[in-house]
Amino acid sequence: MNILASFLGTKAFGFFVFLWQEAAQQGGGGGGGAETANAFTVTEMLKHLGWVALGVVIILLIMSVYSIAIMVERFLTYRAAKQQSRQFAPRVAQALKNDRIEEAINISDKHRKSHLAMVVNSGLQEFRAHEQSSEISGDEIEASKRALQRAIAIKTAEFRRGLSGLATIGSTAPFVGLFGTVFGIINAFQGMKNAESAGIAAVAGGISEALFTTALGLAVAVPAVWLFNYFTSKVDGFVVEMDNSASELIDYFLKNRTRQLKP
Repeated sequence: MNILASFLGTKAFGFFVFLWQEAAQQGGGGGGGAETANAFTVTEMLKHLGWVALGVVIILLIMSVYSIAIMVERFLTYRAAKQQSRQFAPRVAQALKNDRIEEAINISDKHRKSHLAMVVNSGLQEFRAHEQSSEISGDEIEASKRALQRAIAIKTAEFRRGLSGLATIGSTAPFVGLFGTVFGIINAFQGMKNAESAGIAAVAGGISEALFTTALGLAVAVPAVWLFNYFTSKVDGFVVEMDNSASELIDYFLKNRTRQLKP
């Protein structure tokens, strides 16, 4: 079904382009003044859009602005997380190597935009709460694991915030443009019906309206889909980094408590 719809949509789009070219050639055959008046420019098409097509354009522009805002905000968030994590990792590793838990927690507090810092801080806080216990306990390790899992889940949800909006825009913008396309074709055939002659000029306005809304819908959808896939891969990478950090922290807890139990 998807292949058939794609095939039909491609054929229909090619037919509209053919009609548009024919209309442009017919308009070019007249005088210079007529050619200027009937020029197929974005400005001229916007001036002659019907109310349905104009509503579609406004909706698509709102979707475009919203998607751009998400793209910029997510890009800045991911870049800050990556930069702070690069600064945080060697410092906290050195502090833990010297068994300075409080210093490691303080370092984590100073890198609040880092996903690694949030995970490490959560685990260290839970470990410090049981640090005074004289014997190693499986319950303590499990409590630390649960704290790390909660931190990873919270940070992952934060990283994915807004991505569903990009996915929605990427999947629905072409259909919003197609809605305007349908009404443009209806107007084209209505103009042909009302015109005394069945020339291409009678349908040129409706065809241009249909093509404009289709192109705008694709222009809004394609960047949203690209950026959604790119950001999703970035989030997956962050999740792997947090899982690895949580696993290494649990190993550190086990080694640290084992050393405490040795006589």
